[in-house]
Amino acid sequence: MNYLFLFIPAIGWGLMPMFVVGVKKSNIYHQILGTVLGAFIFGVVMTLIKRPTFDGTTFMLAMLAGAAWVIGQVGQYYSYSKVGVSETMPISTGLQLIGVPLVGVLIFGEWASTQAKIFGFLGILVLIIGVACASLTDKGTAEGGKKNQTTTMIVLVLTTLGYITSSSIPKALKGDNTMIFFGETIGMLIATVIYLLATKKIGVVKEKESYQVIPAGLIYAVAALAYIVSVKMNGVNLAFVMSQLCVVISTLGGSIFLHEQKTKKGYIYTAIGLVLIVAGAVLTSVF
Repeated sequence: MNYLFLFIPAIGWGLMPMFVVGVKKSNIYHQILGTVLGAFIFGVVMTLIKRPTFDGTTFMLAMLAGAAWVIGQVGQYYSYSKVGVSETMPISTGLQLIGVPLVGVLIFGEWASTQAKIFGFLGILVLIIGVACASLTDKGTAEGGKKNQTTTMIVLVLTTLGYITSSSIPKALKGDNTMIFFGETIGMLIATVIYLLATKKIGVVKEKESYQVIPAGLIYAVAALAYIVSVKMNGVNLAFVMSQLCVVISTLGGSIFLHEQKTKKGYIYTAIGLVLIVAGAVLTSVF
C-alpha cells in the first residue's frame, strides 16, 4: 500500500498539465482558478464523507501550505504559456527536487547516515546538471528565445520556493489527512482570490474557460491527497522525489499530445536533462 501512494501523485500530476493546457483560449488566470475550484470541490466532498476531526493549528498550517502552492503553480502556468509544458516541467521539477530534500535534511533530520548524505548530495548535483541541460536554449523555436528562456527561469526559481514550502509543511502536520488537504484547498482558494484581485482579473470567474479547467483540479486533488498520505507513510524525501517523476509523463505528453515542437538539438537537451533528473531523484531517495 505504501508503494501505491508513492506513484499516484506522479501519475496525477503528470497528466494534469495536459488537461490544463488542453483548454483552448485559457490563460493563467483561468487555469489557476479552475484548478483551485476543482481541488476545493474534491476537498469539500471528501470532508463531508469522512467528517475528520479538526485541529486549529494544523488546519492553519495546511492553509499556509495551500497558499504557498498557489505561488508555485502561478509560476508554472506562466511558464507553460511562454515555453510550453515539455520545457517547463523538467526545470520546475528539478528545482523542486533540489529544494525539498534539502528541507527534509536540514529541518526534519532525514538522510541521517553518512552513506545517505553522500548519495543524497551526489543526487542533488546530478539534478542541478539535469536542470541545466533541460533549460538550455532551444534555438529555432518560439520557446527558445534567450530572453524568453531567461525570464522564465527567473520566474520558476522564485515561484518554486512556494512549491518547496507547500511540499514540506505536510511532514510537520499530525492531524487527519483529509482535514489537512481540506485546509490546503481553503488556503489555495483564499490565495487565488487575492491574486485575481491584485491583478485585476477577478472577472475570470464569469468566463467559461475557468470552469473547463476544473477536471484538471480534480486530478490534482486526488494526487495531492495521496501525496499527503505518502509523506506520512514514506517520509518527505521519498514521497516527494517519487511524486516528481511526473516529469516523465508531462514532458512526453507535452511533446506527443500537445504537439510542442522542438529542434533536434532541443529534444536532445531535454532527453539528457530528463534522464539526469530521474537519476538524481533515484540517488536522493534510494540510499
